[in-house]
Amino acid sequence: MNSARTSSEINRRHFLQVAAGVTAGVAGLGAGAGLGAEVPAASGAVKSIGIQVGAVSFADEGVEPVLDIFQEKGAVNTIYLTTFTYGRGLAGRQIAGQLFPDHGGQESDAGFYHGGNYATPHPEFYAKTALKHTRAPDHGGRDFVAEVLPAARRRGMKFFCSIEDVWRDDVPGVRELSEVDWQGRRVTGRLCPLHPEVGAFWNGLATDLCRSYDLDGILFFNEHNGPLLEALGASHGQQIAASRATCFCDQHRRVARERGLSFERAQEGYRKLDRFVQGALADQRPSDGYFVEFCRLLGEYPEISAWDRLFDEGKHQLLAAVRATVKAIRPELQVGFHIEHVNSFNPLFRATRSYADLATKADWLKVVVYNNCGGERYANYIRNIGATVFRDVPKDELLRFNNHLLNYGEEPGLGELAGAGLSPDYVFRETRRALAGVAGRCAILPGVDIGVPTGKGSRKASPADTYAATAAALKAGAAGVIYSRKYSEMRLDNLAAAGRAVRTTPG
Repeated sequence: MNSARTSSEINRRHFLQVAAGVTAGVAGLGAGAGLGAEVPAASGAVKSIGIQVGAVSFADEGVEPVLDIFQEKGAVNTIYLTTFTYGRGLAGRQIAGQLFPDHGGQESDAGFYHGGNYATPHPEFYAKTALKHTRAPDHGGRDFVAEVLPAARRRGMKFFCSIEDVWRDDVPGVRELSEVDWQGRRVTGRLCPLHPEVGAFWNGLATDLCRSYDLDGILFFNEHNGPLLEALGASHGQQIAASRATCFCDQHRRVARERGLSFERAQEGYRKLDRFVQGALADQRPSDGYFVEFCRLLGEYPEISAWDRLFDEGKHQLLAAVRATVKAIRPELQVGFHIEHVNSFNPLFRATRSYADLATKADWLKVVVYNNCGGERYANYIRNIGATVFRDVPKDELLRFNNHLLNYGEEPGLGELAGAGLSPDYVFRETRRALAGVAGRCAILPGVDIGVPTGKGSRKASPADTYAATAAALKAGAAGVIYSRKYSEMRLDNLAAAGRAVRTTPG
């Protein structure tokens, strides 16, 4: 038997034995948060059970049949319709290189997928931004919010529009608002969060959706990292990109000047950071070692960390502004923020993401706790930071050290990690950490991995995995869960397993 699979299954069995003793009383947070129609768990507490779904699923399978499946198999009471994105993570059919699930279109949509706004944009809301032409041409320009929302309402389901900060290079206005790397080059497809017209677009989009449709609110996705993490590849999905760290545009220069922060020193610091990274990748060890040299660089150029913080503040200000805009329309509308997976793996990223602070900017946080793909992603993060800052540390030892920093339990070693995935105990611990961090000031809805794509040899979701992960999040005290990434990736037996967990799990 495969040793990675054996280790993983032992972890899962151990978790289920331990979690069976968790009392139902830990689930008080969020019961009255207004996040879902009534679908009680075994204890009778109302939970928000959501699913992320793109327009293509309703185009392929029909609105009513899809909603039937959501309710009957998944116990879903909340729809998160991907309403704005140019990416493939939340929209479109299954991505290239992955098996199609047992429903929906069975051919790639790469020939017609474009992305954009799957609702009807009203021009008056975009007067203060160059981003005026974003209507998605896919499916003949149908308005999927107008199609799905009434059907969801007839079933007593809540309805949220998901909006994601992912862009195509050829969208009019994108180049002018895009980020600039430390060498002065435009990085198209990534918009600067400090640019006033970028903020005007997101506020205009949120206003348009909330005034034009009878929504329950907005879920905002933005997974862009600041320049320090970007330079080190210190994320699950990034390549090491020290030569393209952003953003150094005129807007950042202006805000830096207002704060007494030297643009030139920050630029020089990232130039030297790039030199350090390229030297590490070429195995050119500094005389004092990689970690000491990295710390010395941060000490000589505190602007490196300050510039990274400036980027993060701009990103979070966008969320806060969108929430304020939505609340001004109707105070009962809810705004949630997607917390990317790197928050699970990277202690430096955690240090810049205070749950207590984020709780003041959102009504709930969708915390990514994808366990199956988490093994592959965590391994990639360890290999990236092990190639630069911690190059002197054997990667297996680095993984064990990082596990201690993150308060992880018994998880597989680096060689087994991708094939084994992370355990349900990881889901439980990360949910509890988020709950402790927000301290009741907002709700926590963990994103549960149901078929998130992984590479060859990496763990794939099974009904047992899905059941255990969903149960773990609920037993930890979450206000509910959000099935992720998108319905067009999910097998129906996995969705049904999640639904069984919702209907049978105390808490």
